[in-house]
Amino acid sequence: MANEIVAAARATTKITPLELASLLFTKFIELHGDRALGDDPAICGGLAYLGIQPVTVIATVKGQQLDQKITTHFGSPEPAGYRKALRLMQQAAKFNRPVINLVDTPGAYPGKEAEQHGQGAAIAQTILAASQLPVPLITIITGEGGSGGALALASADQVWMLENSIYAILSPEGFASILWKDAARAPEAAELMQLTPTKLYQHGIIDAIIPERSPKRLAAVLQKKLQHELGQLQSLTPASLLEQRQQRFRQY
Repeated sequence: MANEIVAAARATTKITPLELASLLFTKFIELHGDRALGDDPAICGGLAYLGIQPVTVIATVKGQQLDQKITTHFGSPEPAGYRKALRLMQQAAKFNRPVINLVDTPGAYPGKEAEQHGQGAAIAQTILAASQLPVPLITIITGEGGSGGALALASADQVWMLENSIYAILSPEGFASILWKDAARAPEAAELMQLTPTKLYQHGIIDAIIPERSPKRLAAVLQKKLQHELGQLQSLTPASLLEQRQQRFRQY
């Protein structure tokens, strides 16, 4: 049932992007700020090593405690967050580092100030930059992958999902409210939206479904797969890499 996967994707016991990053990477150095507006805590990014490979890591953050959740808007980034991600992607391109994005977000923050500071433009600029990034880019959706808030970090060469995760244009509750004026029909909406990894893989929207195991086993599987796939992508010329990435999205 799609609704069961929605619940599992939102479970507070689920491994977070930061927890997964701590198992996947070593020598992480966090970099702060968008160099324009501020430092959004809903996006954490910086430099790390995947084995011996230097990489740029960008992760969404929901927070564990209530005050952290409020500060991060429950994992919904503001424009400064997307601009921070954009800055880190551009830095990665300058130094020829692959980019790995770990995503768990219900969507971009819809607040008044976020809109005043250019939320839509920040997301669009990040998507555009990702489509032109001459280094490998892989995104892993660990929980929720909501709307443009997730797509800004998922315009990648490959998109993978943990088996208990979702990826959709908006939440089932939002979909039901718009289509039927009744948020209580969210379970029905979840089925209709085909937001589960299995459905998305069948339609060619994502490239892999990662079985969820214990955190250490999950990290071991992902680390091995990331090293293999990055090796394949790094063997391409920048022109071939960009052509392949752009063709991936043109097929939709």
